[in-house]
Amino acid sequence: MVFSAFAEIISIGLVVPFLSAITNPSVIFESDMVQPVLSFFSVESDYSLIVFLTFAFCIAAITSAGLRLATLWMQTSLCYSIGAYLSSQIYKNSLYQSYSVHLSRNSSEFISTIVSKTSASTSYAILPSLNILSSSFVLLAIILTLVLIHPVIALTSFVLFTFLYGGVILLTRKKLDSDSEKISYEQDQVIKILQEGFGSIRDILVSNTQEVYLEAYSLSFNRLQRAWSNVEIIKGIPRYVIEALSVIVICLLALFFYSQPNGVIGAIPILGAMALGAQRMLPILQLLYSSFSSLRAGFASLSDVLELLAEPSNEILIKSSNKEISFKNKIRIENLQFKYSPDGPMILDGIDLEIPKGSMIGIIGTTGSGKSTLIDIVMGLLQPNAGKFIVDDVIITETNKLGWQSVIAHVPQAIFLADISIAENIALGTSVDEIDYDLVEDAARQAQIHKSIMSWSDGYSTIVGERGARISGGQRQRIGIARALYKKASVIILDEATSALDSETEISVMQSILSSNEDLTFLIVAHKLKTLQGCTKIIELSEGKISRQGLYSEIIK
Repeated sequence: MVFSAFAEIISIGLVVPFLSAITNPSVIFESDMVQPVLSFFSVESDYSLIVFLTFAFCIAAITSAGLRLATLWMQTSLCYSIGAYLSSQIYKNSLYQSYSVHLSRNSSEFISTIVSKTSASTSYAILPSLNILSSSFVLLAIILTLVLIHPVIALTSFVLFTFLYGGVILLTRKKLDSDSEKISYEQDQVIKILQEGFGSIRDILVSNTQEVYLEAYSLSFNRLQRAWSNVEIIKGIPRYVIEALSVIVICLLALFFYSQPNGVIGAIPILGAMALGAQRMLPILQLLYSSFSSLRAGFASLSDVLELLAEPSNEILIKSSNKEISFKNKIRIENLQFKYSPDGPMILDGIDLEIPKGSMIGIIGTTGSGKSTLIDIVMGLLQPNAGKFIVDDVIITETNKLGWQSVIAHVPQAIFLADISIAENIALGTSVDEIDYDLVEDAARQAQIHKSIMSWSDGYSTIVGERGARISGGQRQRIGIARALYKKASVIILDEATSALDSETEISVMQSILSSNEDLTFLIVAHKLKTLQGCTKIIELSEGKISRQGLYSEIIK
């Protein structure tokens, strides 16, 4: 930036001697300051002087352009590198947030900020900030050069142009602030509508409600585009007025110098320098103004980016607490209490439970009884407000939960499958070159899915489609069970994990798992009581409390 500004001083400053040499070469030869330079380069005639200054002027112009291009390349590269870094850091920070944070936020907010708002911040906040900085250096250099040539005219012109741009900024700032808020809000809405539309595509196709989602998307996206359009219009408003005004100023200067003793001929060097200075200064003023407008428009998006970036991350805590907690005897839950907010209702109230190693505990209860919350606490996703969760005399807290999570596996009702192969989905989170394919096959056999996989033409290399769209719900659930078994966990939590299986397959899967893993401990959440026939104990939750517990035969009565 500094070198670019210095090059501008030289390129504009050379206009005066260049035009003076063309109109009156003797003035240059008589200058004591220039004589040593002319003598060094053996410039003695009028023609050689003009040729020398022409080359000097051209070299200065090329150097100036080259340095400005280099500055543009470097600051743009830096800007988008910062954007990529911010996006990655926010994604990382979001992944390391606690489960309670994710419960309180819509995922579309995270996605919108990580992708759209980071991109908008890069183009409409970070890059304009760098443009303002670099343009300020160059503008200052141009003004200093013009002041040295003719201080009154230079300062008057600069004040006039600055006043005009400043006036436009004052008139448009409220509109820019309003559009900035709209851009930030509508970016979230657009992502939210897209997620909901694609996430519920089966229901949309069955109910023929495409137009509802399309109308909501069109309305939100049109508002977003109108806001961006307003910003672009505001950015371009002063340019045409200023261009016309600069021509008028040059004409008035020519008229002024015409009335002076030396006439227009004597003023040509000054007019040329002023014209070149204006030609360089006006685009920079316009860039400063448009950058300021962009910065104002992108401020709300940048604020959201910085807000997510500034949220405390659990990364250090998680990475420092990865010592595995061994599970050899039993899990104890003592007087457990939990509610999601200080003013909210009590979800769990005084839960006491003992789970010996190798047991199978069934959990039943109506919707809202606290089953999912209890499971989330057992998995270390939520911390109780009161009471204790103890594994072999070790109280599980925020600081050691990762060690506990390393020995448990969770199989939810809705299994997430990535659009990758069967083997990669079973070993999800493991790089392809580190997958233990023998263990994958063994886990699939226990989950009663191996025969189905081998019947497909690509076997374990079969691509399942987005969210497992190319296979059945029962097959997805069995792949989820195989994934849990691949992890070699000590505790497996099945949360409605066999709801899509028929009774015969469900019994077969459970028997296969139990016969191969006698030390495994199971926590099974189910709505169908028949699913829990093999459990060593069944507990029923009601309004956050254990209302009854016993064997299957006792509960069924």
